Amino acid sequence: MREHGFSYLDVRSRQEFEGGHPTGAYNVPLMHMGSDGMQPNPEFLAVVESSFEKDRKLILGCRSGNRSLKAAEMLLSAGYTEIVELRPGYGGIRDPFGQVTEPGWEAEGLPTSMDHEPGHDYAALEKR
Repeated sequence: MREHGFSYLDVRSRQEFEGGHPTGAYNVPLMHMGSDGMQPNPEFLAVVESSFEKDRKLILGCRSGNRSLKAAEMLLSAGYTEIVELRPGYGGIRDPFGQVTEPGWEAEGLPTSMDHEPGHDYAALEKR
């Protein structure tokens, strides 16, 4: 990923991101977790646009691929040109019985962290 100049953009909620994420990932939630469940983040596109150039190489990931696919579609429609969507996400794709059918980032043994690099968390990116 880094060898080819890509950055990982985690589109999961802040709480999910804080529970573990790819090492070096940025966090801009597509959805916010609240008392009424998941709600769309109306600032998603604006925060991404203020944080990343349109030609920035980005890998988008979420928990299991649904949010990252929506985020990829939004960013491509907004003019981003170097988007890769990590289909199995961080946690992997599961069947209706909860069994992992395609392992995600964590199960593949790729580098993970509970900490974030300065400026990579949503609060910092939101301020830009």
